[in-house]
Amino acid sequence: MNKVEKYQLLQQQIKALSAGETDQVAVMANVAAAIHLEMGFWWTGFYRVQNGELVLGPFQGPVACMHIGYGKGVCGTSWKQGETIVVPDVEQFPGHIACSSESRSEIVVPVRSAEGEIIAVLDIDSKDLATFDEVDKQWLEEIVKVFE
Repeated sequence: MNKVEKYQLLQQQIKALSAGETDQVAVMANVAAAIHLEMGFWWTGFYRVQNGELVLGPFQGPVACMHIGYGKGVCGTSWKQGETIVVPDVEQFPGHIACSSESRSEIVVPVRSAEGEIIAVLDIDSKDLATFDEVDKQWLEEIVKVFE
């Protein structure tokens, strides 16, 4: 199965898993688990907007940073800019927060509520350089629409 086919299946699974569920944390937990399992990424999870910062939410993978400031690192920058950021080499991203030295590339997708407010970011890390591309960006942006 190619990457697009995996994402198509994943989107269907996530829609089915989240149908009718009102608890965002529960949905985030299953979304992180489904993406992580299907795509085989190194770290997959959410940082939730809480009291003016990003706070670690449901995730799959090794331990992670628990608090990230607005505009800080890739996650905080994605939140501030309100757009997905694809980073082929985290060492080249100014202000990158190294929660682990094993992370080499990253994608961060803002998660919006039905009102359009950013409520979280989906953060995915890889141990390999240049893992993420426009296909990942497009499909992950579609997947997080489950929170709208």
